[in-house]
Amino acid sequence: MSQVSVQLYSVRDAFAADPADTLARLAGIGFTQVEPYGVVENLAALRTGLAANGLSAPTAHAKLLGADQAAVFAAAAELGIGVVIEPLVDAAQWQDPADIAATAAALNDAAKVAAEHGVTVGYHNHWWELESRIDGRSALEVFAEQLDPALVLEVDSYWATAGGEDAPALLRRLGDRVRAIHVKDGGLAVDASGQVPAGSGRVPVTEVLAAAPNALRVVEFDRYDGDIFAGLTASRAFLIGAEQ
Repeated sequence: MSQVSVQLYSVRDAFAADPADTLARLAGIGFTQVEPYGVVENLAALRTGLAANGLSAPTAHAKLLGADQAAVFAAAAELGIGVVIEPLVDAAQWQDPADIAATAAALNDAAKVAAEHGVTVGYHNHWWELESRIDGRSALEVFAEQLDPALVLEVDSYWATAGGEDAPALLRRLGDRVRAIHVKDGGLAVDASGQVPAGSGRVPVTEVLAAAPNALRVVEFDRYDGDIFAGLTASRAFLIGAEQ
């Protein structure tokens, strides 16, 4: 079975208040991997908290474009993070082919810096990269074909679906370029309201998993009205059950 991770943005309030306790609670749920955000800003907490709780971080989110990339990749390498993922490029940059090409070129350049630290660069989508169409194709796919082969994608299946895309079909088209997927569910509101544990909303989660069998599964909630740790527990249980 593919490993299951959890995006720490899901528990950002708890993590900001007490990172050590938050990581311990996630380990107690059964997670052995996490996906941090802000690796430079959270380096000290992650340095101690990951090791103390037997956690690894194969992937992480960190702003790369316009940031001190060498510092980001050095922090990632110290923490054993293999893939650093640009989490967001504004919707305005996905409407014109020239802007899409510029983003691809900038991340290709970032990948050269990352390689000096033994790290890979990735990109994570929202809904607008799928909603935007360039000659009948999603802007995300136009972007992907301009990336250096070393770059990878983390497809957020909720946002892809919210953007009007058939997420399983998208994953099959992108193939091995997809190193990780964000697994979340809900009513597909673009303000992230109404998100629910995996398998209980409108995202075809089972089909998503089947379409990317080798991708790391990263559980995430952008927003959750209930107890977030209970929501994460339910999502993790669904994933494990779905893949047994």
